[in-house]
Amino acid sequence: MKNKSVVKIVAIILICSAVSFFAGYIVSVGTLVSWKNFVSRPLSSWFKQQYAVFFDEDDVDIKNIEAFNRVKDLLEARYYKAVDVNKLFEGAIKGMAGALDDPYTVYYDPEEMQEFLEDASGNYSGIGVLVGMDENFLLTVSDVFPDSPAKEAGIKIGDKIVKVDNEDVTDLKDPELIVKKIKGTPGTVVTITVFRESTMEYIDFRVTRQNINVSYVSSEMLDDGIGYLRIKQFDNDVYNDFMANLNSLIAQGARGVVVDLRSNPGGDYSQVVKICDSLLPSGLIVYVEDRYGNRREEVSDSNYIDIPMGVIVNEYSASASEIMSAALKDYRRAVIVGKKTYGKGLVQQIDTGFSNGGGLKYTIATYFSPSGKNIQGVGVEPDVEVELNEEFRSTSIDDIPHDRDNQLQAAIREVKNIIQ
Repeated sequence: MKNKSVVKIVAIILICSAVSFFAGYIVSVGTLVSWKNFVSRPLSSWFKQQYAVFFDEDDVDIKNIEAFNRVKDLLEARYYKAVDVNKLFEGAIKGMAGALDDPYTVYYDPEEMQEFLEDASGNYSGIGVLVGMDENFLLTVSDVFPDSPAKEAGIKIGDKIVKVDNEDVTDLKDPELIVKKIKGTPGTVVTITVFRESTMEYIDFRVTRQNINVSYVSSEMLDDGIGYLRIKQFDNDVYNDFMANLNSLIAQGARGVVVDLRSNPGGDYSQVVKICDSLLPSGLIVYVEDRYGNRREEVSDSNYIDIPMGVIVNEYSASASEIMSAALKDYRRAVIVGKKTYGKGLVQQIDTGFSNGGGLKYTIATYFSPSGKNIQGVGVEPDVEVELNEEFRSTSIDDIPHDRDNQLQAAIREVKNIIQ
């Protein structure tokens, strides 16, 4: 045990003796005062756990604690206007999560947490787009819904959302925080500023929010007994919709099915597991593993729908879409067609047990395909790589004519080959 000098800091470092620390630092944040005030109060008053921050002396450089408190002291005493200390601490908490360089680990203040926990159904008031983060963590439009305010305004696939109502959102790494700013009361106007790479220009769109009633699953029969089934997103009831549409196609005489996961950003983990269970033979669907090697497996039973399949993916297919495409690929249950997927293979958990009403969404594990592949930062490689024709790069998937959709036509050919 090393002797260390007692440091006079704003967040008091508790000590087990007058001049030396025991095996860890305990920083009281209940009262931020001088050493004189510290010694004038009963020692027990500093040991209330809810008012203390704990550090292990082997993990934290005490100079960083000194710097933290010096910054706080200077701002509180010398900043040109009064400082709200609570806001300083809130910023410090957000900074802890942000320092991990993980866009999926985010501290939500009480207001943000309340918004985050709003019901995530298929009905909301917004502009009618699907979005995801690009490799530079810019919120990018991956699809535009038909007859939506966004489509009417002229927003296109690939547009990078950089401002919402003139507020710069490029520093926000959590897409859900930006989406919350875009949503709002029906009939109100939101100004969306995008950067359009194709023309290298910034464009402002004034969009009137509307109630968006989204059907995330759709299907239709194509020629030659091929069914087409699109999943836009894995919402909390997508399994039932998927099964209804798939069974309808089979009832109409489908001999094979193309499942379109293009621009699907993911969604409910349990729903994609149930869908995979219906399509895979008995075995592993996906497994999740944390930093300690603890593993949780999702497995399918022996009952499944045995029908030839092709799956279309693109660079915006992420998360749950990748779980599904990777599992079907590993079992050779489908031919994967299109472009390499986004590459999000991380699992998040939300802790809402904060007395201030805030919460923390943080990454707890990575997930792996049945063959043991972790797609984080890598994505799922298609069996047949097909680049979408350039004329449709900024067109919604729903608006591409089937006979001119070269990715869809390639998937149809692959399914026909399986049938033969």
